[in-house]
Amino acid sequence: MSTTPAQRYFAEFLGTFGLLLSVTGAALLSLPSESGFDPLTRVILISFAIGTGLTAMIYAFSDLSGAHFNPAVTVGCWLAGRFRAREVIPYILAQLLGAVLAVAVIAGVAYGNSTLWHGVTSGGGLAAQGYSGNGSPYFFGWGAVFLLEVVFTFFLVTVILFATRSDNSSKNLAPLGIGLTLLMINLVAIPVDGASVNPARSFAPAVLSVFWSPDHWAIQQDWIFWVAPIVGAVIAALVERILQPRSP
Repeated sequence: MSTTPAQRYFAEFLGTFGLLLSVTGAALLSLPSESGFDPLTRVILISFAIGTGLTAMIYAFSDLSGAHFNPAVTVGCWLAGRFRAREVIPYILAQLLGAVLAVAVIAGVAYGNSTLWHGVTSGGGLAAQGYSGNGSPYFFGWGAVFLLEVVFTFFLVTVILFATRSDNSSKNLAPLGIGLTLLMINLVAIPVDGASVNPARSFAPAVLSVFWSPDHWAIQQDWIFWVAPIVGAVIAALVERILQPRSP
């Protein structure tokens, strides 16, 4: 399918918007003290929301843009030789815009409930979409968070790169496999750091929390959720190149 650059960027914007609507909606609208959800139910809810949300967005937009919806995935695809260098920055900008708009929409929904809005802003619910140290519910330090983000982003990008190979006989099921991978990652990582593995997923709430939260620790710690996922993506691209089949 032949697409223009503008169509590809718009597809990335829409796909990231849909992905962040799913995960941020599940996370913010189910805050335990305001919604009555117990922590375990909430982790399962968020994990299924983002896993199924990603699957749907990939099926919708993969033929248009490749369905990255994640700056780390874009970098990984570029380093694996699947993507043009000149489109890396436009893709990332489109993803960030879609993410910020999605979080703003969910914040607008939360504003309609004064109790929930207090949890989203003063209670730190918005900021705590990606955290380490003082934000982690189990007090994991930034070193543990960095390691987790590297390893699980590597795992996610590796699945993406191998599942979408042209010679993969089951590549039509790739969106399902990728969505299930992200679901698993969130089940494990949410109690540790909110489960990012996507710089756009942490950047958007961190930026908006600056305007609505008295604390600015989320934006101060956001570098972790850029550097660690990109390191994981770089390793995944290297592994994919090493394991590429060679012609006789």
